[in-house]
Order: sequence, then structure tokens, then C-alpha cells
Amino acid sequence: MRKILCIGAGYVGGPTMAVIAKHCPQYEVRVVDMNADRVAAWNSDQLPIYEPGLKDVIDIARGRNLFFLTDETIAEQIDWADIIFVSVNTPTKAFGLGAGRAADLQFWEKTARQILQHATSPKIIIEKSTLPVRTAEAMSHILNTNSIGVQFDVLSNPEFLAEGSAIRDLEEPDRVLIGGHNTPSGQRAIETIVELYANWVPREKIITTNLWSSELSKLVANAFLAQRISSINAISALCEKTEADVEEVAFAIGTDKRIGPHFLRASVGFGGSCFKKDILNLVYICEQQGLPEVAEYWQQVLKMNEYQGARFVANMVHSMFNSLSGKRIALFGAAFKANTSDTRESPALVVCRELLEERADVVLCDPHALENARQDLDEQAEKVNFVADPYQAAKGAHAIAILTEWAHFANLDYHQIYNSMAHPAFIFDGRNILDHQALFKLGFNVYPIGKAPLQHFNHGRTW
Repeated sequence: MRKILCIGAGYVGGPTMAVIAKHCPQYEVRVVDMNADRVAAWNSDQLPIYEPGLKDVIDIARGRNLFFLTDETIAEQIDWADIIFVSVNTPTKAFGLGAGRAADLQFWEKTARQILQHATSPKIIIEKSTLPVRTAEAMSHILNTNSIGVQFDVLSNPEFLAEGSAIRDLEEPDRVLIGGHNTPSGQRAIETIVELYANWVPREKIITTNLWSSELSKLVANAFLAQRISSINAISALCEKTEADVEEVAFAIGTDKRIGPHFLRASVGFGGSCFKKDILNLVYICEQQGLPEVAEYWQQVLKMNEYQGARFVANMVHSMFNSLSGKRIALFGAAFKANTSDTRESPALVVCRELLEERADVVLCDPHALENARQDLDEQAEKVNFVADPYQAAKGAHAIAILTEWAHFANLDYHQIYNSMAHPAFIFDGRNILDHQALFKLGFNVYPIGKAPLQHFNHGRTW
């Protein structure tokens, strides 16, 4: 029986190991994490993250060949394993050289040194965290300082998961990417991991490359996806000035096979743990490699995302008579996207903080992400009302802002909601998921993204 260890039980490590264990009963999979509360949650019916289909997969494998453990026994687990996935946190560096842009690799290096200290037999080490290009080289240098002749083969196997569809992405991936050294031992290690994924992934979808191409591909994939979102959001601002409809524009250009329809949905902005972090990392790498023009190009993707959130709040202030002070504003959505409980870098929390600066009475509503939002808002959480029921959240509100595209927000009884709100009532649809004409007929003043507003009064326009 092959023995797999994953160090890190977060949004990537937990689901990935669960799917591997489900499809590979001949492998024993152990997942260790330094957070005892997180491990306890993985071993309970209240999993630490919300992801459609995750609990079903966990129920199949947990206790059979999938085990979640605290890192108190990490020395034993490292020595036990044949294959070690490293899936630790690599946040943006907050101090020193590269602060605010470079990846903080302190947890990654600590893990590499733990492996070096406790391994007594050959291991395949797999980078699962998103890391800067050529990080594997540094890991190889650390591991190969061992004095007992242990062979370590370092591979890159980046994740390409979209939160909210992570289990589907793992079960039916577009591709699995495995990068390694072009040496006999490196190629054997690659083939070992190819065989692992081939238990459920068609061979033609398993791509093998050199280490550096694999590492860079992850950063570039996220940069390109974020670029698409910022591009259509930039056009949404122009649409609002010219009374074009951004959805019509997106459909028209998306029918061009060279462009395609994906990631052309205008919104209040992108969020999540990866896009901003990975683009900042890419910018820093470009700067370090003497490519300032390339760095500036990718930095603009982030500037546009920040602009879109600021523009959304400015539109709220302007539309509501230039004052939000004391007004109850119901924010529908805290997660950075639907079907996840993740609030990291969520545009909803960006808007929430800006509204607090305007001294609004903010009510935050989300079906799965309120506790994470409370933690992320930190001290500002004391100023926010957290309400799970959207009808209660909207009661007495002057405005509603749709900030996460949860399907049930589109299916609420907005006639009932309108009657419970202060008038004139406003809706700012930051995800364009509502029937704007129907809402206007009910009496709402409606402000979509990238479309002309529907108002029962005239603010006048500046051309």
C-alpha cells in the first residue's frame, strides 16, 4: 500500500486528499495540520469549509483510508510516508524585502526543514501550495543537505480549483499538471504521481512538464482569469456612461471563438485567496527579473479591481443623496463567490468596510460565510449586524446591495422585501443576478453593474 501524507488541511489540502482517498482505496492518506480545531472539524460532521459535494466524499473515505491528524505526530508521519504533498499557507509577505508583493515562504521552509529532519527513507515531495517559480530548486537545496543519503525528488503539482466547484474540479479536471526534473529519478517520480491520478483521470488530461513551467503555469492561469474579469469590469464603467448594456457587449464578444464566453460577467470585483496574491507574486517576480513594464501590466489588473469596488460604493453614495450616515444598508453576500464559505479578499467585505467609513448601519447576510466574515472584519465586526435571514436583514433598510451571486438571492420575494423597507428603496446589484425591470415595477430604484440605472427620479447625468 502506498502511503501519502499531506501537510496542511486547508481549502486545497483537505478536499484534494479526500478525492484521492475516495478513488484510491489502495493508498492510505493522512492529513496533518497545526490547527487542532481545524483537524477536529475535519473529523466531525461540521467540516471546516463549505464546498458542494465535499461531505459526501469525506463520508466515503474518512476512517477507511483517509485520516486527519494534528501535527503533534508530524515526525512519525513524515518518516512513514512515501509521498508528501506540501499544502501550507503562502500568504503575501507583510514585512521586509518584497512586503506587499512577494510570497511569504516561512511556513513552506519550515515544512521543508521538518521533512529533512525526520525522513529516513526516500520520498517524493510535491509542491501543492501556489509558489513562486523556481521555489522547488530551493526546496531541493534544503532537502539534499541531508548527511544520510536519503533521496528526495521534488515535483510541482499545482491545484487549479475554483472554490464552489472544487470537488467537481477534482473529480473531472480540465487537466492535471505535474512538473519534475528531466533526470531518471525525476521521471520515475513523475510517473508515480501520474499513476496516482490515472486511477480516475484520463491519461490524456495528465500533462507533464519541467518544474519551472509547472510552477509558473499556476500563477499565469490565475493572472489570465483575473485579467478577464478586470477587462469586462473596465468596460462596465464605460457602459454605464454610454447606456450600453455590459451583458449584451459580453455576449457579443463572447461569441467570437477567439475570445470565448468565460469570465466575462461584470461584477463588483474578484476576490478569494489566490488571484490578488498570485498577481502580486507575479509582479514581484517580474520586477526582480528586470521586467518593470511586464510588472506594471499585471499590476493594472489589481488596480482595476480596486477601482471597481470603490466605484460601486461611490455610486451608492451618489445615488442615495450623497449621504449614507445612519442609513440601514443590507449587504446580501459575504463570501467572495457563491457556493463557498470563504471570505478572503471578498469584495463584499471591501464594500462593507467602505460603508462603515460612511457611517452606514450595515447588515451582513450570507447563508454560509457569516462566521468567516466576522473573523475577517476583526474589530470592525462590532459595528456590523450579522443576520442569516435576508428578509430580516432587509427589514427597515434603505438599500440592498447584492455582493455574492448566491442563487437564492435571485429567488426571494422582493415584493415582500420592498414593503418592509424604508422608501425610496434602492437595490445595487453588484452581480447582475436580479430581474431589474421587475424590481423597478415594484418601486425599487435599481442600479446594476454596466447598465443604465432604473430610477423613479432623475439625478441628471454628466457626459
